[in-house]
Amino acid sequence: MAIISNAVTIADAGAFSVSLGSKVHIKTLTASSSATLSFLHGTDGVILDSTYPIYEFEFINIHADTDTGNFTFNGSVDSGSNYNVTKTSTTFYAAQSEGGGSVTFEYNTNNDLAQSTAYQRLIEEMGSDSDQSGSGTLTIYNPSDTTFVKHFIARCNNAHRANYTNDDYCAGYMNTTSAVNAIRFQMSSGTFDGKIKLYGIKDS
Repeated sequence: MAIISNAVTIADAGAFSVSLGSKVHIKTLTASSSATLSFLHGTDGVILDSTYPIYEFEFINIHADTDTGNFTFNGSVDSGSNYNVTKTSTTFYAAQSEGGGSVTFEYNTNNDLAQSTAYQRLIEEMGSDSDQSGSGTLTIYNPSDTTFVKHFIARCNNAHRANYTNDDYCAGYMNTTSAVNAIRFQMSSGTFDGKIKLYGIKDS
């Protein structure tokens, strides 16, 4: 089989390959003035085990009810009894004001964790205006592995409380060789609205 466009052969059989269906939707949770949203393996269709080597959370229009709130996450190794996995991380961000008068690109020591069980900040100082929100992704690698630590990478964009666009980057690892079987999201203060989608990603 060949792919042909305007009578020109683009690719013949064996020369063109597309991987379909490698990203599989698992679960969508919707926050409505919610204190937390939790994804617990084996509960209500949630999968967080060796079925997939990579899990990705997508945040869609996370809206804080309180100015300066930080959107955060933590993991659990005991099926959600405690969300307190030890983490080491590094963060930086880029920002641009709506007026165009202020541009920032810097390492953000305030959001770093060093062997801490605290919640990891993903989106910082969110605005609570009716049109302000934050969106992005968190990717976790091999959460069920019992040999290695659990690496994570996040990138989010935020309508900052001071009318900036904030491009937040965060990466690190959950320093445990126990299987991480639950992930919780919450604001540092107050509640939030929005959707969080969980996907499993196949390695082939």
